[in-house]
Amino acid sequence: MARTSTKKNVVKQVNYLNKDFNDFRANLVEFAKQYFPNTYNDFNEASPGMMFIEMAAYVGDVLSYYIDSQFRESLLAYAEEKRNVYNIAQSFGYKPNVTAPSSVVLDVFQTVPALNEKPDERYALNVKAGTQVISTSTGTTFRTLDDTNFKFSSSYDPRDITIFESEDNIPTKYLLKKKVKAESGNIVTETFTFGAAEKYAQVKLSNPKVIEIISCTDSDGNTWSEVDSLARDTVFTDIENNATNDPTSVVNREVSPYILKLNKTSRRFTRYIDQNDSSILRFGAGISDNADEEIIPNPSMVGSTIPGSPSFLTTAFDPSNFLKTKSFGLAPSATTLTIKYAYGGGINDNVNANDVTSISSISYEISDTLLSTTSVQESKDSVSFINPNPATGGSAGESIREVRENALAFFQAQQRAVTKEDYIVRAYSLPPKYGNIAKVHLVQDDQLNKSTGTDELERVVTQDDVDNQRTIKSLQVRTPNPLAMNMYTLGFDSNKKLTNLNQTVKENLKTYLSQYRLVTDAVNIKDAYVINIAVNFAILTKSEFAKNDVLLRCVAAVKDFFDIDRWQIGQPIVLSDIAYELSLVDGVASVVPPVDSDTVIKIENKYKAGQGYSGNFYDIKNSMIDGVLYPALDPSIFEIKYPNTDIKGKVVGDNQGIVE
Repeated sequence: MARTSTKKNVVKQVNYLNKDFNDFRANLVEFAKQYFPNTYNDFNEASPGMMFIEMAAYVGDVLSYYIDSQFRESLLAYAEEKRNVYNIAQSFGYKPNVTAPSSVVLDVFQTVPALNEKPDERYALNVKAGTQVISTSTGTTFRTLDDTNFKFSSSYDPRDITIFESEDNIPTKYLLKKKVKAESGNIVTETFTFGAAEKYAQVKLSNPKVIEIISCTDSDGNTWSEVDSLARDTVFTDIENNATNDPTSVVNREVSPYILKLNKTSRRFTRYIDQNDSSILRFGAGISDNADEEIIPNPSMVGSTIPGSPSFLTTAFDPSNFLKTKSFGLAPSATTLTIKYAYGGGINDNVNANDVTSISSISYEISDTLLSTTSVQESKDSVSFINPNPATGGSAGESIREVRENALAFFQAQQRAVTKEDYIVRAYSLPPKYGNIAKVHLVQDDQLNKSTGTDELERVVTQDDVDNQRTIKSLQVRTPNPLAMNMYTLGFDSNKKLTNLNQTVKENLKTYLSQYRLVTDAVNIKDAYVINIAVNFAILTKSEFAKNDVLLRCVAAVKDFFDIDRWQIGQPIVLSDIAYELSLVDGVASVVPPVDSDTVIKIENKYKAGQGYSGNFYDIKNSMIDGVLYPALDPSIFEIKYPNTDIKGKVVGDNQGIVE
């Protein structure tokens, strides 16, 4: 396409189609020849004029490149730079997960003296939330998420009592035991001083990979709350369900230990993640307690005959944002903000069982004051922690590709979950402080109907038999349940091996999904089955290659093929795909069936729980169809748990006919 320009009655043709260096150069030469024939005609490669023409072409080529690049970087689907991907994702409302903490349930113990052969509960402590306990092997810090009140016992928060010491068969001291949830992360406090109010002020936290803002208070004792965006002026808070907070709801304490409250706040901030995984806190523009806010009309009054009531809403109504704001909250002024937060996380935080024992920081409450000082101190000194099960859920942050894909899916979901993909994306976007999901599989729920037919289904077994070898075969027909879905999930342990999610993470996931699911939908959180396997293969090598080197490369190729990040629940194993990957290894002449195998690759089930496997026996032979190993009807996933021992290969000869 060409555009004309006029000056002193001269029409000059300018070509805008060519954009690389050679085209720019050729067009400039042609332009000079056409419009300046008498001014300059020395187009020799070494001439000064060509130097300037090529410099101009160079500048044009560079500018063209950067314009194209910036256009691509403005589109989330094509952006590659971390900064741009983060910026666009957050403009969509999706906050990248830069890290995920590990979660664990701790056993908490304390001793109390005996009183009339019963525990003297006057010495029962309330160990406050935020107590920090350290892993002895890695030094990872875990903080408790709830108070541990040894005076209280219920079905949801039970207390175990055992005799700790006795004299002449009379108890003198009792041991109390409770459980508390804890989450990994280093806890730090930073302060920021503000002078005169500055609209949309922001501060940057010193440590990257922030897991959670625990608290933000100013020097006047006011609390500042984190919100998704500054336009949202309401926050959800939970309070303990007791007689003081709510005398009417306390009867439901065992079922609902906490009450969810919706509060309006003008002191709020939002958190932005930059390209260095650092957190930037941004505040509003209001400069007084009288924030410039206008109440949105009550929907029940719309169209009513009450004088002054509106006949229709002129703005979109968001039930979680009851106010529309012009100032987007207050700006801090003449105060000091104290921000307490947790940072860290990662897969290394998935520590082993019985490892979280060392107390770093602890605070107590004791209701009675007229007590023996010595006994009170003994009770405090007796507090101890231990994790009977490994910590799970810790993982590295999302990759650029994961942020891109999750942000696009988040935007498409539009704050609701309708399709299968919506629910899966929501599960993967569970905030790290509530747990981390490694694998998700969603299927429609079904119900047993034994009276209508005799379809035979084979299910994976978790029950132990004498030799852990038992399959279940039941005659049953299943009918779909359109109002419920089963979400099968798995997490990672400290060695990035698949494991079941603990109950805390499951409950957090269910609560999280309830915000987005349709009213008529029910979501059941279940454990997927892990089928541990071993792989055996045999190869012929090329004669000019060292056999051991080729074999090591083949083992590495199989390890890479079964990298757990590449596998999903319900994915079958195609034996020819493994053989193809082996054939690509440098030095492999051909892949041959191993001894005593009728397939090109031999797959074995490793099931014995006593050897560290899942305990799930699976009939490999009957599940193999035309060289494809299908997983169980129950949602399951294949995993090589110990690749160093469960991947075995053998060189049986070479392409010259030499047999090993």
